Amino acid sequence: MVPPLVMLPGLLCDERLWSEQAQALSDIAAPLIADLTKDDSVAAMAARVLSEAPPRFALAALSMGGYVAFEIMRQAPERVTRLALLATSAAPDSPERATTRRMAIESLKLGRFLGVTTRLLPQLVHASQVDGPVGQEVRAMAARVGGEAFLRQQTAILGRPDSRPTLAAIDVPTLVAVGDSDALTSPAESGEIHAGIAGSQLHMFEACGHLPPLEQPAAVSALLRGWLTAA
Repeated sequence: MVPPLVMLPGLLCDERLWSEQAQALSDIAAPLIADLTKDDSVAAMAARVLSEAPPRFALAALSMGGYVAFEIMRQAPERVTRLALLATSAAPDSPERATTRRMAIESLKLGRFLGVTTRLLPQLVHASQVDGPVGQEVRAMAARVGGEAFLRQQTAILGRPDSRPTLAAIDVPTLVAVGDSDALTSPAESGEIHAGIAGSQLHMFEACGHLPPLEQPAAVSALLRGWLTAA
């Protein structure tokens, strides 16, 4: 029987984010892609994931999913066998980033949900991916997630705790990975996580933005395979 692998999507992402990895790793893991659209706090998101997950599982997370992963490590660290953190940060928003999120929330309350706009897309994927199928997938995911879930997710992100003080307590095999061109969570933020978790592995994807599972699916699958099978 293959071990469970819980996969956590990012903001405005659904199961499509991890679908290629779920398929590629199905011979060595039993993937469960969580739904992070229903709650407006990372604590509630984590509790929902834990209520639906097997007793013990490997945990892979991207961006907002990483914030939820840190919360899972606070709520039930004994249930996580290993941890992969992609394109995320342990720190809370800077004042400038928090202001941008609040403005996005207020503008949505006053108007219709625009999803991932032409202006936003270059912040999410590498320039080479903007006009191709990856850019189309990102837009389609955001449309499926929708405005109401976007408000809940942004509220959760704004209210998340600072996870930097808890990094030293993480004692499972941990992979930290980021795109070299990530405009939202910089390589420096992944470096901070790597430095804070003893024995963690740090990997950088070349010519990659904020969404490595979509931008470089084969490379991400190979990296996760090594992480899952390492002693």
